[in-house]
Amino acid sequence: MAYFDYGYFKYSNKNIKQFNPKVERTKLSNKRSIINRIIANQFDKEFYDGDRLNGYGGFKYDGRWKIFLKKIIYKYKLNKHSKVLDIGCKKGFFVKDLTEMVPGIKVFGIEDHKYPIKNCLKEIKTKINYMESLTKIKFKKKNFDFVHAHNSIYVYNLKDVIKIIKLINHISKKSHITIPAYVNDQQRLKFLKWTLTGTTILHENEWKKLFKYLGYEGDYYFSGAKSFGL
Repeated sequence: MAYFDYGYFKYSNKNIKQFNPKVERTKLSNKRSIINRIIANQFDKEFYDGDRLNGYGGFKYDGRWKIFLKKIIYKYKLNKHSKVLDIGCKKGFFVKDLTEMVPGIKVFGIEDHKYPIKNCLKEIKTKINYMESLTKIKFKKKNFDFVHAHNSIYVYNLKDVIKIIKLINHISKKSHITIPAYVNDQQRLKFLKWTLTGTTILHENEWKKLFKYLGYEGDYYFSGAKSFGL
């Protein structure tokens, strides 16, 4: 188990306008209300492609994963013989880019909401499967060479997060989980004010203790107020 940062947030905070509008995130946080959170938690069009107050404000393909996948491919030694699973894959951008970058590789995505699947890119539609809950993942032990879960499991309560991490550990040879964390109350409050769907948000030390207790063998990265630039 190790902390591995492949640079997603450093890049997105500086270079991607699509997910970083001119309105600063801190100002946006002040405008979001319980109504925006209710709308966001439907995880449908309004969350992905509606008003920025309700979610992403337009979740569109921009090829960003091709930048970070170079590090991921090298780190986890992925090749045409590898089998990869993206948990909470949304519209499948990670799946698309990894498939193109490593010809012959087997990449699959699972998503627990129907809207992003219906609106995913046509070329990878057959590679994404709907699952009512990520707690219902069923694959054989060490079935995947690499399992990726980027900011997708923390919307579940702690009981379910524990179950999902156990499942990731069971089905993967190597894995990487990104979850929000904080080191002080200021960071915690800033993130809670910002997030629309966050449920399980722990102190960095609490995550580490949880991983150790569960025997999680994969890698991880802590997102949160700092990485989001709050």
